[in-house]
Amino acid sequence: MTNPGLTVVSYGGGLNSTAMIVGLYERDTPPDLILFADTGGEYEETYAFLDVFDDWLAERKMPRVTRISNADREEAPHSSLEQECLTNGTLPSLAFGFKGCSAKWKRQPMDRYLAAWAPAKEAWANGEKVTRLIGIDYEEQHRSAELCSQEHKRWIYRRPLIDWVWGRDECREAVERVGLEAPRKSACWFCPATKKHEVLALAAERTELFERAVGMEHNAQSRGGLKTVRGLGRSWSWEALVEADKAQLKLFPEAVEEACGCYDGSDD
Repeated sequence: MTNPGLTVVSYGGGLNSTAMIVGLYERDTPPDLILFADTGGEYEETYAFLDVFDDWLAERKMPRVTRISNADREEAPHSSLEQECLTNGTLPSLAFGFKGCSAKWKRQPMDRYLAAWAPAKEAWANGEKVTRLIGIDYEEQHRSAELCSQEHKRWIYRRPLIDWVWGRDECREAVERVGLEAPRKSACWFCPATKKHEVLALAAERTELFERAVGMEHNAQSRGGLKTVRGLGRSWSWEALVEADKAQLKLFPEAVEEACGCYDGSDD
């Protein structure tokens, strides 16, 4: 990849985007900014990894991860995506087939930050574009293809992992090669894209989080927010899935996987 000028990493906190930054380091083309938009609903392992990764970056004189949130706005009415759903009596928009939660809590905070970021403003004043790097791997290159093919006034979108022909295995090897443990998949613990076996694992291993997710479903049901869907699984509720599993019933066909807009690689 040739020198793209001012570069910004849209960092998800998972394996793909971490491997992308490792690859930039190995190629001596460090980014100018690494942005992580926090929904407030990541797993604790992701937040712990961010601290470890920050130290790794600092040791190599690279920019630390800049953590931002939709809640940073002065007029922001909600402190997290979870609180927003509870207050409004609804579920993350992916449960209804939309991706507004990732747009509002991931993309828009990054756009606002960059719009006020002095280096970006200087680049635009000079007629230059800012390159935004996305951690989509070679095996998932159909994702965001339309975004990267479009002409944008301020941005150039690039996917270095595809340029390097790095798939999931290569990403894991790169992260481990520099002494880091591969991070878990980055996602909200209540994400509607969660697979059924992951919901069952959450219920068994992280009871408090599962109960909060079920509370979100109950809240939306009681507030009248669920007219077209059954719960966080869209055609099924997390609560019903776990109850059926306990009763050893097979009531639910496997749902078609739908990745959320926060996608940073799959563990499967």
